[in-house]
Amino acid sequence: MTTDPGSPSCITQPARPTDYLITPHPAFDRTFEMRFTSTPRGARLARRLAAHRLDAWGIPYDTYAHDAVVLVLAELTANAVRHGHVPGRDFQLRLRVIAQARTVRVEVTDTRAEQVPPRPDALRLPDADDSGGRGLLLVAGLAARWDWHPRPDGPGKTVWAECALTLPG
Repeated sequence: MTTDPGSPSCITQPARPTDYLITPHPAFDRTFEMRFTSTPRGARLARRLAAHRLDAWGIPYDTYAHDAVVLVLAELTANAVRHGHVPGRDFQLRLRVIAQARTVRVEVTDTRAEQVPPRPDALRLPDADDSGGRGLLLVAGLAARWDWHPRPDGPGKTVWAECALTLPG
């Protein structure tokens, strides 16, 4: 095999466009929005598509910012499936990079209004023998801020989290 750069058999990787997030400008804001089936498979697909989209937007795989956003998103979509599932209804994911604030905002909307998460200041540590209740603590630890609000255009709620695109200090 040849290593000549001019040779057609030489494989090169295109440069990754990571510098657009360094210069904050509203023109570089990005949004991904999609509905998914309210099933574990839908939550998994949402996580995988969002991870790919972040990478394409210049927030590469295996970086702290990418992993934190994907983990927060995975928890929120899993909660939408587990606690917000209404038969025959989807959940909606909205992922938005806000370049000016160097933030990624994750919003997950479901159609179940009677089951709502606690407010951020009301989170409690689960007992040692509890089998759940740690997901929102994980979100609170990774996100700069998070909360929820009733869905404005119908029954349900939107849980959102904002993750910084810089390393924690």
